[in-house]
Order: sequence, then C-alpha cells, then structure tokens
Amino acid sequence: MTVVVVESPAKAKTINKYLGPGFTVLASFGHVRDLPPKDGSVDTEHEFDMKWEIAADSKKHIKAITDALKDDDTLILATDPDREGEAISWHLEQALEKKLKGKNVSRVTFNAITKPAILEAMKHPRQVDAPLVQAYLARRALDYLVGFNLSPVLWRKLPGAKSAGRVQSVCLRLIVEREMEIEAFRAREYWSVTAQLTNARGAEFTARLTNLAGKRLDKFDLADSVAAELAVQAVTSRALTVTSVEAKPASRNPTAPFMTSTLQQEASRKFGMGAKQTMSAAQRLYEAGHITYMRTDGIDMDPSAVQDARAEIEKRYGKDYVPASPRLYKNKAKNAQEAHECIRPTDMSADPDSVRLTESDQRRLYDLIWKRTIACQMEAARMERTTAEIGSKDGQVGLRATGQVMLFDGFLRVYEEGRDEDGDDEGRLPQLAQGESVEKRAIDPEQHFTQPPARYTEATLVKRMEELGIGRPSTYASIVTTIQDRGYVRKDKNRLIPEDKGRLVTIFLTSYFRKYLEYDFTADLEEQLDDISAGSRNYKDVLARFWRDFSAALAETADLRITEVLEKIDDVLSPHLYPPREDGGDPRLCPTCGKGRLNLKTARSGGAFIGCNNYPECRYTRPLSGDEGDAELAGDGKVLGFDGEDAIRLKTGRFGPYVQRGEATEEVPKPPRSSLPKGWDVEAMDLDKALQLLSLPRLIGAHPEDGEPIESAIGRFGPYVKHNKTYANLPEVDEVFTIGMNRAMEVLAAKLARGPGRGAAAEPLKLLGDHPDGGPVQVMPGRYGPYVKWEKVNATLPKEFDPATVTMEQALELIAAKAASSPKGKKAAAKKPAAKKAAAKTATKTATKTAAKKPAAKKAPAKTAAKKAAKPTDADE
Repeated sequence: MTVVVVESPAKAKTINKYLGPGFTVLASFGHVRDLPPKDGSVDTEHEFDMKWEIAADSKKHIKAITDALKDDDTLILATDPDREGEAISWHLEQALEKKLKGKNVSRVTFNAITKPAILEAMKHPRQVDAPLVQAYLARRALDYLVGFNLSPVLWRKLPGAKSAGRVQSVCLRLIVEREMEIEAFRAREYWSVTAQLTNARGAEFTARLTNLAGKRLDKFDLADSVAAELAVQAVTSRALTVTSVEAKPASRNPTAPFMTSTLQQEASRKFGMGAKQTMSAAQRLYEAGHITYMRTDGIDMDPSAVQDARAEIEKRYGKDYVPASPRLYKNKAKNAQEAHECIRPTDMSADPDSVRLTESDQRRLYDLIWKRTIACQMEAARMERTTAEIGSKDGQVGLRATGQVMLFDGFLRVYEEGRDEDGDDEGRLPQLAQGESVEKRAIDPEQHFTQPPARYTEATLVKRMEELGIGRPSTYASIVTTIQDRGYVRKDKNRLIPEDKGRLVTIFLTSYFRKYLEYDFTADLEEQLDDISAGSRNYKDVLARFWRDFSAALAETADLRITEVLEKIDDVLSPHLYPPREDGGDPRLCPTCGKGRLNLKTARSGGAFIGCNNYPECRYTRPLSGDEGDAELAGDGKVLGFDGEDAIRLKTGRFGPYVQRGEATEEVPKPPRSSLPKGWDVEAMDLDKALQLLSLPRLIGAHPEDGEPIESAIGRFGPYVKHNKTYANLPEVDEVFTIGMNRAMEVLAAKLARGPGRGAAAEPLKLLGDHPDGGPVQVMPGRYGPYVKWEKVNATLPKEFDPATVTMEQALELIAAKAASSPKGKKAAAKKPAAKKAAAKTATKTATKTAAKKPAAKKAPAKTAAKKAAKPTDADE
C-alpha cells in the first residue's frame, strides 16, 4: 500500500478514511529532527553546515514509516502547506535517505482536509520545494545563532535574565517602549461644550460647539473651566437657528476574510482569546475538516469558494445582498505572502448551527470565520449621513449636529468587525430645515484630559508586528506566548505590561545590540528570507552577512562588567526612574537619609529596584516602576501604629506590600512580617488588620479526638485550616480570623470525604482493558476532572465525553494525542520491550553498571555547559 505521512495522528485518521484501503497514513508527530543544543550545531566556519539529530521520541515514528515501506515503493509526504510543513517533509526525506533508495517519493499539499481537496492533491504530486526549505534553514540558523550566542551574554551581564530571541526581543521592545511612553505622558486639560436642542416639533437632539467669536475652535482652545463657562454664556445668551442641512449618501464595505493575524485580533477583541488559544482551536477545526489551513497571510479566496459563498448569500438573504460582481481582496500588510488562501469554511452551507461543535472555543471561532467569510462577499451597507450647522445671527456662535440613517444593512446583517478602541456611533437626527429656529434645553461644559497611548493587547500587538513586517503567521502566537512564559511580560485584563526584568533586557539589548532590535532591520531580514523562499537569494550569503556583523557585536561585550551594564541602564532609564521634583531638588537625592544617591539595583531573581547607595546605613528602596509616591511604603515604610514598643509598619518590597513588626536588629535580623492577601486594598490597611495578619497562624482549638491543634492561616494557595497533615481551603480570607471549631471540623471532614490524599491511589472509574503495547488503560477521577491513564500518560477527558461510556478506541486516540504533545508523555508512550528482547535489555543494564564503575569523564567547561541550556526553539523568534 502507498504510504502517506502527515504531522498529527488526528489528521492521519481523517485522511486514511478519505483515501481508502490502498493507503497507509502515518503521523510524524511534527519535526523528526532538530539542532542539538550544543556548540557547533551551526558551523559558522564551514559555510553554516547544520548538524541535525533525530529526537529519541521520533525514532519509533521513523521506524514505523520504514516498516511500512518494506512492502511498498511509494512514499507521499503530505505535511502542512507552509514553510514549516515543507521542512518536515525535507527532514523525513533526509532521515529516511538510505531506506528510500529505489523508492518513489513525492510531495503533495492541500489547503483543507476534505475528501475532494485530498483526492485532488493526490493527482498533482511534486518534489520538495528546495527554496522553501532553504528559507527554513536560514531562519532556523539565524534563530540558533542569536539565541545560542546572545542568551549566555545576558546571563553573564544581567543577573536574572533568561534568554533572548531574534524576533521575540523586538516584540518585547514594542511593549516596553509603549509602557515608557505611558509613563512619560503628561495629561493636558481641555473642555468641550454640548447643547441639548429641540426643533419646531419638539424633537430633541445634541449639537457640539464648533465656532466661538466668529472663529473655529481647536481642540485646546477651551483650556480651562473659565474659558468653558464663557463659551456656555455665549451660547446661552443668543438665539439659534439652523443655517444649513446637508445629507450625503455613504456606504460601508465589508472587511476582507480572515488571515492568521486578523483572526487572532478579532478573537481577542470579541472573546478575549489569546493568540495561542485561538490557534489551538483553529488547528482542531482544520484537522476536523471544517476550515481551510489556518497559518496564512493571504486573503485571496478560491474562485469556487467565492461562487459557493454568493450562492449561499442569495439562498439565505436574497438577491439584494449579492453584489453584481465577486469581491476581490489584496494584502496591504508589509511583506505579505499570498501563497495561501484565506481562512474560510470548507463548506459555505455549513453554518455554525449545522456543524454542532461541542467545544466552546471551536464553536465561537467557527461562528466568527463563517460569518466573516459570508459577509466579505455581500453587498455594502448603505446609509445617509446628515450634518446640520446651527448658529447665531451675529455669527459669534456656531454648533454642529451629525447623524446617520441606515438605508440598507447589507453585510452588517451578518457580521460587524470589532474595534480595539471604543468610538462614538452617530445617532439619528430629527428632521431639520434651513432657517428653522431651535430651542435650548441645556448647555453643558465637559472637562476632558488627553489620554496616554493604550497598552498593547495581544490583538493590537500582532497587528503592529504585521504592520512592521516582523514575524510570520506561524510565529505570532509562539512569540507572544514566549515573552509571557519567560516572565518578561504579564497580562492583566487582556493588556500586556512589561515586568522589570523585561525592561532591563530591552534596555540592555538596545544599548549593546541596537541594530538587531531595529524594526526596519528585522523587517528587512524577513524580506531576505522571503527572497530565499522565492529562489531569488542565496541563503548562505544572508547568513554570512548577518554573522559577520553579529559576531563582532558579541565580541564588543566580552569585557563588559555588570556594574558598567547597570550604570548604562540606569542612565538610559533616568528620565523615567528619577522624574523632576516639584521643589526643584535633586531627583536622585535619597528622601530618607538626605545624603545618599539613588541608583538602580538588581536582585538574583532578576527583579530590579531603586535603592540608596548609602546602604546598609540607609535602607530606602522603591520599585523600579514606582514613583516618589511609593517612598512612604518603601524604605522605613508607613507607621500604622504601635503594639507595645514595636512599631507596626506597612511597607512594600519586590514581591508587593506587607506589614512588619519592629525593625531588623542583630538579635532579630528578620522581624515578623506578613504579605497582604490578594484583594486587600493597601489604602484601607490599618493597625487592627495588620495585627490580625501578624497573629497568624491562629489557634482555633484542640481536636476533640486526638487533642492536636487546629489552626487557620493564609498560605501560598490562599486561606486554609490545618489539622496534623490535613489542609482544607477556605473560600474567603476574612474567615481565617473568625472561623470557630464547629465550622473548622466541618471543613476538615469535607476535605477527608473527598477521597485519599496525594500519597494514596484513587480507585478507577472504569477499566477499559489492556493497551496494544501492554499495560491497563483506565478512566480515573482527577482534581480537574476525569482522565484516561495508561502507564505515565494522563490524557484529560474532554467535557463532552461521559466517563461511563468512554470506549477503548476513544481512549487510545486521546493517549496518542497526549503523547505527541508532551515530552513526558512521549517517553511514557514508548513501546515496552518485547519478551524476546528481555535478555538484551538485562545485558545492557549490566554493561551500564560496569561502565559506571569506570572513572567519570572530565566535566565539560562551564561555558559549554551554560550554552547547552540555551537551546533556541521556533518560539525564540
């Protein structure tokens, strides 16, 4: 039978069903080879020769393909239709090179996992695209050279820094610079005046003051309340009439169908879904055959799909909603590649209700994709926009009222694109006639302040990266996720905020490697990679030019001292760290001792703070992102009161606000302290609350059975009660201070009734039988819901599955998917050695023990050991 290789087992199962009995479809489980994380994997001395290594977990997949080819001479590589998919096919060819002699090897691609698309693809086999593979090799080498060489520099020169990536660091710079813009922003006051007016028929409408004293008002002309009040009096004291009414037709066209970036943006706006969450749901929709390939920056749509969409529009909404000719869309984004089609449903008639998806993310995302695709081929919305000018006879006062009327909803009947920022929608105006007098109901001044630029969301960050030409569809999600996973950025209410270590890394890199963080440089490098994929540029020439300059930049940092780096960062950040004082004093003078100067300090954890250089005599500190207002809590802190002779202070540290009893002395180097629980307001802290926190753990009483104490306290995971080794969570922090014995016994009993602790084995919910590779397969109860267990593989049971009716086939599929996605799972999923191999295994163990008695090899130099931990991945982009 013909052997077909795809990436995932879920895809393999679906395609095998479409191709029929003449084919064997196997999964490679992603890439089968990678660059080993050690020096020399990309040999810069020998034309960037790359040394690849087959992953231990991939060897069994390679063997499965090899075994299948023993009885057939045809191998079809059907991995994803993009650069990464082409690279996986190339790696398979290289790994199987010796086994493929005399075999017929070809490559096919399809944009959708549907029977017609797959059967059509099989009619058009080709060879692996060499330029596309070379573009992958260039990108992989660049990411390795940057991550493997730059990360160790960060570790040595900037304590606490984790790593740096070629595109990831540029993305981080965007977020840090936006935060610095916000901190440097100074709000400016301005006022506006609006009037509530009525026409001759008593219909009310709103108008805005646009002209005063015969002159057009600019935004800041009404600078304060005095100017605004004078404007109100000018309007109030004059009779107003309609000087002109102008109605203009307007239309609004639908937006283009989705590509990767716009799908991520819209899912973030409408559902709050992160880029990684969006792509995970889209991947499952693609593998189930519901949508076309989801990693694309093309917005073109297949002509047959356009005709299907137009037919569906006419069927559902009528001919009036179908434009005279199909709509065509072209990319506007920098560096856009249009090799792929847009993201669309594979069947235009399959609306969200008929597909009946049970998983929430998939259901919401499919609804979005179907509506956007249908809407993009619908008629424009038509409306009438009316502007009425209203003024006084002497021309001293002028107001304007605007409104619009929807004449035909067009595509808006199906879909309206979300917006990143709220805007004012124009309302409908009543009928007005030129020369008509209007009555004044109210004249209202309103104070405004200019707003700083908004922090990035994942949606607006991806949009900005796309505009700058940074990254590609397959990398957006991993880049945004990586900077959060490494602690450089945190997400709060969907907004991305840089952490202190993220700021330090960015300032370090812009100070010593500025060229490589320039937006134009990164975008230009992406263009060169695009040229390589188009076959118009040699990838080794690109690598050689990059490495020549980058290695020189690395060499310049060899002699840098940590103190020198901190001084440089302190100097760059000084306008933000030490803003001018209101009294005109030295902003670096310590406000506590009045003698020392403030400077930047770092902790082992990678956090940064401002401290006095007169330490230890002066212990003043404040957070890096704080201001002078934090000084009351930093340093000596704010005295809440006294308990005996001890002062109870509210202070703040690198881990947030806390209360402390007394001060550090030689006898008591670490005075009692307690962090404020999550949700407690710093401003509301008083002496009583502080003493409550410092009194923990609180003794509730002795257990009636064994006499052991029962206590309540607040721990790492929140409030709890404790008896011996039993910990039971409490729902509210305040209950820690009020809980009595009866309630404590009830909570502890409920905890014990929930089942055995971590050390005991839970009873399975269902026994399914033995796995084909040996070992029982069971459905188990878990803290986060039921799961399927086989050896060391634990696969969560989806919500739509009933634990009582799960079949062995379903369980095996879940286990295979989990093993493919988890390094631990993959190791656990390895086949047990057959009985006939037992002797060989025993012999191997004996040999290993013998070898262990020999003297250990000389340890690798520390530098090499450090570099081994710097394995750059695709996410390091």
